[in-house]
Amino acid sequence: MTKDLKTHLKVNGSEYKIENSWLRESLLFTLRERLGLYGSKNACEQGECGSCSVMSDETLVCACLVLTGNAVGREIQTIESLAPDGSMSVIQQAFVDAGAIQCGFCTPGLLITIQDFLESNSDPSELEIREAISGNLCRCTGYGRIIEAVRLVSRATQETEGTSDDNS
Repeated sequence: MTKDLKTHLKVNGSEYKIENSWLRESLLFTLRERLGLYGSKNACEQGECGSCSVMSDETLVCACLVLTGNAVGREIQTIESLAPDGSMSVIQQAFVDAGAIQCGFCTPGLLITIQDFLESNSDPSELEIREAISGNLCRCTGYGRIIEAVRLVSRATQETEGTSDDNS
């Protein structure tokens, strides 16, 4: 078990040099235990629940299944990247407004998943929303409020796009 003394990761736009890291530890462990980025949750450790979802070079992945060594040289975005200035993102505010937060354990993974989904589909149907979040397990909300939060963001996006088109 050789340690790599100079693991460099780019996370949320910042470069990190991680001392005494093991390239075969999970990215989730590295994010939480070495970098102090606790937003991504550690639940199933098998890629089944989605609570540790992060973006790796614009691809949604479960951080528990990615080795730290495989994240070197990639741009990693965690839940912390959604609101870097400390204010809530549109998606986070929609979760609050729709009452889509109960215990909050699944919320970070859902927020990252929805952010990624809405970037490619700003006006989704309910079926498309359900499919997009199907890899994220929530035991508290029953998904109705989560779907409503996605609809709120979608409506806000449509209104903003309509307003910007009108100003052209």
